[in-house]
Amino acid sequence: MLGPVETRSVSPVFVGRAEELNSLNETLARAEAGEPQALLLGGEAGVGKTRLVEEFATAACRQGAVVALGGCVEIGADGLPFAPFSTALRALRRALPDEVAAAAAGQEEELARLLPEVGEAIPARGTGRHDEESLARLFELTARLLERVAAEHTVVVVLEDLHWADASTRHLLAYLFRTLRTGRLVVLATYRADDIHRRHPLRPLLAELDRLRTVRRIELGRFNRDEVSRQIAGILATEPNPAQVDEIFERSDGNAFFVEELAVCATEGCGTGLTDSLRDLLLVRVEGLPESTQRVARVVAEGGSTVEYRLLAAVTRLAEDDLIEALRVAVNSNILIPAPDGDGYRFRHSLVREAVADDLLPGERSRLNRRYAEALEADPTLVPADERVMRLASYWYHAHDAAKALPAVLDASVTARRRHAYSEQLRLLERAMELWDTAPEDVRSALRPVDYTEVYPPCGCDPATTPLRYLDLMAEAAVAGRLGGERERALKITKRALHLLEDDGDPLRAAWFWVQRSHLVQGLTRGDGWAELATAEDLVRGQPPSEVHAEVLSTVAHWSMVHIPGPEALSAAERAVEYARMVGAREIEMNARLTHAGLLVESGGVETGLSEMFEILRQTLQDGISAVASRVYVNLPSALEAIGRSREAVPVLEEGIGYARKFGLSDKEAWIWGNLAESLYALGRWDRAAEAATKAELVGQSAKPRGFHAANRSQLALARGELPEAARQLAAARAYFGTHDKAPQHEIPLSDLAIGIAAGEGRLLDARAELERVLDAGFPPGTQRYAWPLLLTAATMEADNLGLPVAEQGRTKVLDRIREAARPLATNAPVWLAHERWLRAELLRAESADTPDQWCEALIAFEPLERPYALARVRHRLAEALLSAPGGAEQPERDRATELLRLAHAAADHLGARPLADAVTLLAQRARLALTAAPAPDRADPVRSLGLTGRERDVLRLVALGRTNRQIAEELFISPKTASVHVSNILGKLGVSGRGEAAAVAHRLGLFPAAALHAPITE
Repeated sequence: MLGPVETRSVSPVFVGRAEELNSLNETLARAEAGEPQALLLGGEAGVGKTRLVEEFATAACRQGAVVALGGCVEIGADGLPFAPFSTALRALRRALPDEVAAAAAGQEEELARLLPEVGEAIPARGTGRHDEESLARLFELTARLLERVAAEHTVVVVLEDLHWADASTRHLLAYLFRTLRTGRLVVLATYRADDIHRRHPLRPLLAELDRLRTVRRIELGRFNRDEVSRQIAGILATEPNPAQVDEIFERSDGNAFFVEELAVCATEGCGTGLTDSLRDLLLVRVEGLPESTQRVARVVAEGGSTVEYRLLAAVTRLAEDDLIEALRVAVNSNILIPAPDGDGYRFRHSLVREAVADDLLPGERSRLNRRYAEALEADPTLVPADERVMRLASYWYHAHDAAKALPAVLDASVTARRRHAYSEQLRLLERAMELWDTAPEDVRSALRPVDYTEVYPPCGCDPATTPLRYLDLMAEAAVAGRLGGERERALKITKRALHLLEDDGDPLRAAWFWVQRSHLVQGLTRGDGWAELATAEDLVRGQPPSEVHAEVLSTVAHWSMVHIPGPEALSAAERAVEYARMVGAREIEMNARLTHAGLLVESGGVETGLSEMFEILRQTLQDGISAVASRVYVNLPSALEAIGRSREAVPVLEEGIGYARKFGLSDKEAWIWGNLAESLYALGRWDRAAEAATKAELVGQSAKPRGFHAANRSQLALARGELPEAARQLAAARAYFGTHDKAPQHEIPLSDLAIGIAAGEGRLLDARAELERVLDAGFPPGTQRYAWPLLLTAATMEADNLGLPVAEQGRTKVLDRIREAARPLATNAPVWLAHERWLRAELLRAESADTPDQWCEALIAFEPLERPYALARVRHRLAEALLSAPGGAEQPERDRATELLRLAHAAADHLGARPLADAVTLLAQRARLALTAAPAPDRADPVRSLGLTGRERDVLRLVALGRTNRQIAEELFISPKTASVHVSNILGKLGVSGRGEAAAVAHRLGLFPAAALHAPITE
């Protein structure tokens, strides 16, 4: 439209910033090596952030990088949802169309929310229910798109003016900075540091990103005098007068943009009489322009960051020649510049636009917004299609015309919802609620729920003919706040809605809001949400079937399955399925069926429940109900694991990981990785289990999947004897799960770990206190998968501490309570029956009453279960029982014990289970059983020089410790008579007459250093 224009006020010389530019170039080099980089570039307005970014981008392009630039767009005071990402992705698609298409393959419809060009238009009403993972799914798919494109090309994504960013853009940026792990990618975001006041919405994000070690923050300072002098010389194309430099440096204080303005003003003679006000400085050159140009500048200032030429022509109502002439003057004066896409105009610097906009009179501002809105209504093609609805809503709102603004704002809220920009949807709905009372009645009565809402079910009314209600807006706003992370605002909305409903006589709508409050209370960690659900259940009781009724029952059933599984939960799930089928609520039905199937497995109907789960998976995959299908991929393998079928669970989990990745379900993927870690641990693939647990940590962003990961790591560390690490991970798990919403599936395993760690650290009383707390609470029906291991840990602790004085007091009571707690637990799955037999043997060991027969039963139960760690532990105990039993010194029993110990030791060594390996080794040494080939004797050993055999050496060490013959026999698994013979032989070889003299000789000759006296016996 316009040819090349003069840019005299922009210095052609890039001044200073060598250190910052070097940092950016180093960042690019690291990205090219495959390490993604995240940077924040801050500085006050006008300090030169954009110029630095341009210089860096130019250098990056010379090195073959693809630079995609996106800026946060301001329309009045409103930011467009995801605007910088949409612009940057559009630029990336123009540069690499094939690569972007390949990276987006299969997810075009979802990614079209950010980049409409990659797929079909998003339907006006969603094809599926919005859920907690909708936003995370979009974020994950965006991150994967960037990683895939950056796998083959170095990509630099620049997001400018983050201080104007909408909440959804801020959330997406934070997600990228936290999760990007691979690719030759640089993400650089700029913001005005001086705009970030205490309540600015960007401030919490900056604080959060500062805590990430992967994010680097660069603060751009002002120029010094020498740099100002060089900048002026570049602008004026001549060496400036030192006095002039001093004056400009003093007045600009080194701000690059103000240096330019002052230099041009001084040259053009417009500086005389200027005040020190920066606003005056910015306006002085605008006010020197012809009136028509000033008028155009005022129109552009109110239109947003960029105003399209045709829209500008419609709003100014100038003849085309007059408009072009006015624009030419503004461009030549460096007030306006053509937009990068060549289709519109923008201010050269936002500071000038803000100054011009601030100078508008209130009536003038609303009049301009009305003209923009009227022009856009008359010709919707004046602006890009993906911006049209949001801009029209903003223009009408700032025009203060409620009759026009209300439907426009509601249309914009629907667009925001379709893009998963829930924070912007909430803001727009709050505007609609603000406009509701001032809008004319005929406007309100013409609005229909079918056009603007979708979260509250119709429940018998026709949404196409029933007028839209204020409560409909509140329902949409409550869900938008919950899904967008604005839970406090959403909670206030539900409170107001329930207050309005007190006298409304609409129990279904009240029940629906109580369900929302339950979700919000749990999300805000202020409770478990049951009180709210119970209220909702009371409200729908006796009501005819409806979608709300079905949703209440389904939510109650799911809550009960997690917190208090049992017959009541099973009944609630059955009724939820029945009601959902009656009203045709397919997704609610699938969710309720899955809950019902899981409860069936826990209550003993194992095969029926599993068969139903597989069928639900098939149907939800076929129908594309990803929210339920992904939940099946979590719950089905968990059910298989619960009954000991770990090998069957693994392929389902691996398939589920691929499914969750495909749909960007990061939290579901984290749960699946956690379940995989659990199954791999059971199967004895501990290294892979550790990798899976790490994956869960990297993928999951929510607290509970992270807690599950930490619990898995704690269990692995405990089995490997890494007690400090086990304790650290347990503390992390408890912090993630919190204390507000205690579920048995989390609480019982954490208590199991706490007991095991306390026992390993010798804190018997602490372990007993934890056990007592759990037993006092009891085990809800269906929690046997967690109860059996905990009771076993406690029984093993008691058996291991048998004989210690601190353990004697209260032992009988503890053992009785363990037996009592185990009595009602289910044993109808082989793994549960095996645990029951193992527990029975451990309890007898804790009373010195176990025999090889009990351990044989446990061994037989575990051998077919593919539980190598559990099997090794049982083999160790059976070997111990064989050696301790009457006849344990006989060769057949010793041979059998040797084989058991060798198998147990091999398993422990393979797994890295150091405590078990040490225990097996110690038992073999005490029984003088060879696990491996014996080393050659040490010729310099003083004990051997006295003519003592290896066994006599062991006996002498115990004599030196003051042991009686009976104690020596028990420790060495020999008879007292044999011990007496060894003592007699030792006395003869040492030439002494009694045990005391033998001990004195051992001490005098230093045969057994203090440490060795208490060390395990070696061969």
